[in-house]
Amino acid sequence: MKRLSVLLVLSGAALSLAQPPRASLRPSLPADTVVHRDLAYVTDGHARQKLDLYLPPATGRLPVIVWVHGGAWLGGSKDRPVPLGYLSKGYAVASINYRLSQHATFPAQIEDCKAAVRWLRAHAEQYHLESNRFAAWGESAGGHLVALLGTTGDVNEFDVGEHLDVSSAVQAVVDCFGPTDFLQMEAHRLPNGMVHDTPDSPESKLVGGPIRENPDKVARANPITYVSATDAPFLIVHGDRDPLVPHHQSELLEAALKKAGVPVSFYTVAGGGHGGFRDPKVPELIEAFLARHLKPAPADPPTD
Repeated sequence: MKRLSVLLVLSGAALSLAQPPRASLRPSLPADTVVHRDLAYVTDGHARQKLDLYLPPATGRLPVIVWVHGGAWLGGSKDRPVPLGYLSKGYAVASINYRLSQHATFPAQIEDCKAAVRWLRAHAEQYHLESNRFAAWGESAGGHLVALLGTTGDVNEFDVGEHLDVSSAVQAVVDCFGPTDFLQMEAHRLPNGMVHDTPDSPESKLVGGPIRENPDKVARANPITYVSATDAPFLIVHGDRDPLVPHHQSELLEAALKKAGVPVSFYTVAGGGHGGFRDPKVPELIEAFLARHLKPAPADPPTD
């Protein structure tokens, strides 16, 4: 009973940490920002297969941040939190919902994320988006899904449905403390951290059965399964005292990406838990990473 109570408390913590107080969620939007809410990225699809698109005023095409929320694949919403501060920096922000594990087991979640990316790319002309400058950014369960977006750009099995004539690949990934190899989580959890090898763990619910009894399903859900040299550049951020997703999960992903020759930066927040970081270096790194990969420096003017 004590073990179950700890799991329930930590599961609740995961959901609450992924959803900060509402007062902090809606910073002032730039003047003339256009917001398109509840755009269906699957025709006649599930109620969760919708996104919100935020467009700042711009004269040219906008690079796109695709925000994927956390919540243990059991909760969370496109409404909170959303990095709307990036609108004033010249980015479009698309915040997506996806089917949760109580609606459908994996791979429904990554299929939805890819469908949303394809929909945005297919409608790039309509919304003045730069179709070749998409970054995926997420935390916790959202970090897991954006890591999958980044490592499966050259994998077709998760592209189902509409707009299959355009790519679901992204050009950069910001993975904040996302799981990467479910079967290694338990061995590296903190002493009082979330227990992962149970039938009711978030990971087990995602794949539709106890993770130890379903290694093939787990491998299919692990981002590190798909790492290859063609993957998008990654920025990984993780606290070394995370009680929900062990810091080791990001170490594994960094090592796999480096081995494949993929550009990757990994920043450890000393003493950091499951998000809510106060380290000023984190926003600095994210802003610089996105600018580097989505806003290339203009070419030097010709010289005589």
